[in-house]
Amino acid sequence: MKIAHCLQHVLFEGPGVFRQALETRGYAVRNVVVPVEGLPADPGDFLLIMGGPMSVNDREPWIEAELQFVKTALARDIPVLGICFGAQLLAKALGGSVVPGPKFEIGMGSVFLTHMGKIDPILRVMPPDFLVFQWHGEGITLPPGSTHLVTSADFPVQAFRMTDRTYGLLFHLELEEVDVGLLCRECPQDVERGGMALESIQAQSRPHLPRLHQLADRFMEHLVRA
Repeated sequence: MKIAHCLQHVLFEGPGVFRQALETRGYAVRNVVVPVEGLPADPGDFLLIMGGPMSVNDREPWIEAELQFVKTALARDIPVLGICFGAQLLAKALGGSVVPGPKFEIGMGSVFLTHMGKIDPILRVMPPDFLVFQWHGEGITLPPGSTHLVTSADFPVQAFRMTDRTYGLLFHLELEEVDVGLLCRECPQDVERGGMALESIQAQSRPHLPRLHQLADRFMEHLVRA
């Protein structure tokens, strides 16, 4: 059986619906909370890099070690998907940078497909603008040689593709309703920074989660076949 490693950075930001999408396609998903448990011995057959409240620019030994681990996975040409902090880590590993954003972006927000996003093999089924779930205060610069796929008013790079098997998404597709509640409870300072009530975040996101889960499944289908 193929192994998909899910690199977590906090307990409350796991693979969400990505787990089932990978398992139904024959992968065993192995979670590891990197700051606590360290990195796996090997990247495996699929690398999923999740979010977290820390910054990629923090001077922590485990962050530098994870950057090198991601570079190893990229060199092996296995599928790599980075989400939020994971996208920022992926961007930095590819030569981009992580920069402060103009605000803390939280809850449902509008994003827009770029010209290349409209013809991307995964994202081309989406309308030109759509709503995604956001939870971040930092943005990224586009890694050299990558393709810009999704943008927004406040964070120019919302998604990029390096190869057919390597994508970074600043937003979340994987969260289930319980995960949104966990984020709100575990990160009250972020809720305050974002200027939204916990109840509003949950209520606004609830009707959109099934559509985001469909897109999450589409990402898994493409990445395991690319």
